[in-house]
Amino acid sequence: MATSTSLWSFALVVGLLTLTPGLDTALILRTSALGRRRRAWGVVLGIQTGTLLWGALTSLGVTALLTASHLAYTTLRWVGAAYLVWLGARMLRDTFRGRPLAEEGDPGLLGGEDSVTGGWRQGTLTNLLNPKMGAFYVAVLPQFIPVGAHHFAMGLVLTTVHVLLGLLWSAALIGFARVLHGWLRRPRARRLLDRITGTVIAAFGVRLALSD
Repeated sequence: MATSTSLWSFALVVGLLTLTPGLDTALILRTSALGRRRRAWGVVLGIQTGTLLWGALTSLGVTALLTASHLAYTTLRWVGAAYLVWLGARMLRDTFRGRPLAEEGDPGLLGGEDSVTGGWRQGTLTNLLNPKMGAFYVAVLPQFIPVGAHHFAMGLVLTTVHVLLGLLWSAALIGFARVLHGWLRRPRARRLLDRITGTVIAAFGVRLALSD
C-alpha cells in the first residue's frame, strides 16, 4: 500500500515537472519541427538516459556528495551554464549570418544528419550538465521511498516512472511539431525558430550561472 501511494504521489510531482515548458521542450520541438524525427527521438532518449543516471546516482547516494560539495556543484553549474550559452549563442550567430543551423550537412550539435546517435549525445550531455537535476533528485526522491524499502531498487522504480512520463510527453511534442514542419520550409520561419530556441537555451544558461 505504501509503495503504491509513493508511486502515484511521485508520478504527480514529476508529471507536473515534465509538463512545465523548459529546455528539454525547446530542444525536442525545435529538432522535430525541422523534420528530423530520428534525431528528435535521439534527443528524447538522451534526456531520459540522463534522468535515469541522476536517479540511479541519487539512489546510491552519489549526488548527495555533489550537493554537499560546494566546489563540485559550482564547477558543474558553470560548465553546464557555459555549454548552454555556447549552444544558444551559436544558433543566434548563424541565423544573423543567414545560415540557420538546420541546414543539411552542418556538423554542429544542433545540426548535422538526422541520426538517433547524434540526438542522443546532445540530449544526454544537456541533461547531465544540469546540476539542478541532481539537486532535484536529492531533495525529492528520498521523500517517496517507503520506510523499509530497498533504497536503490525503489529509487530506480520511481525514476522509471519519471522516464515513462517523459517519453509519453515527448511523443506528444514530436507529434505536435509535425504540424509546424510545412511552415518551417521557409528560410525566414526557420531563422525565427532558431532565434527563439537559441534565446531560450542561452537564457537557461545565464539563469543557471546566476542561480545559487
